[in-house]
Amino acid sequence: MPFTIATWNINSVRLRAGLVEKLLREQAPDILCLQECKSPVEKMPADHFAALGYPHFVARGQKGYNGVAILSRLPIEDAGHREFTGRPEARHVAARLSNGVVIHNFYVPAGGDIPDPEANGKFAHKLDFLTEMRDWFRAERPERTILVGDLNIAPREDDVWSHKDLLNVVSHTPVEVEALGKVQEAGGWVDITRKDIPDGRLYSWWSYRARDWAASDRGRRLDHIWASPDIAGAGHGSMILKEARGWEKPSDHAPVFARFDL
Repeated sequence: MPFTIATWNINSVRLRAGLVEKLLREQAPDILCLQECKSPVEKMPADHFAALGYPHFVARGQKGYNGVAILSRLPIEDAGHREFTGRPEARHVAARLSNGVVIHNFYVPAGGDIPDPEANGKFAHKLDFLTEMRDWFRAERPERTILVGDLNIAPREDDVWSHKDLLNVVSHTPVEVEALGKVQEAGGWVDITRKDIPDGRLYSWWSYRARDWAASDRGRRLDHIWASPDIAGAGHGSMILKEARGWEKPSDHAPVFARFDL
């Protein structure tokens, strides 16, 4: 069952429902995973997406913050969710395809501005969240599983516009990169994007603060598609739709795509 999957931090699914529609019409992924929906589930525009040919919808939401959703042209069933660090936040949801493949959709905490867990509770929360992810996948090693989402870490030197300048900037600090690496190692996860595009700078996020984001191109690859090792060989065709960052009233993230022949 071949399918294309995309992941996108939409930064308010209600505010940017038109951009989601544009993506669905122009790119037509079979499955779209959204993060930072910023809406209770009952107020997400699921009926609108169903009318566009995506009738299958699994989500977790909360008013004004976080929120994750999976919409699909293919039948999916709700495979539950997990709460991390003892907080009832909508940062994870899972769905199962008819062929048994499980899709995990994550929105990892951003971590604030100060990369010091003693001085910054948000950064401590991020590291604790990653530790719990690591422990989960170490205890229950995934099989026939795809993990996507805004993981809020750019792990490689060529995943940021300047490794030197961002070493002390949250999202690329050594402690975060190490923590994400342990999550990846615990599950045996394969970074499908970098498997397909192993060389060169690659970004999926550009700050709203940039006067001309495209000209400065000071991006970071915060959004990821991973696969468990048993199906990683079926993943290919990776792409980041950079042009979406330039759409009217855009998210600061661009959608990331991959195709799986399963």
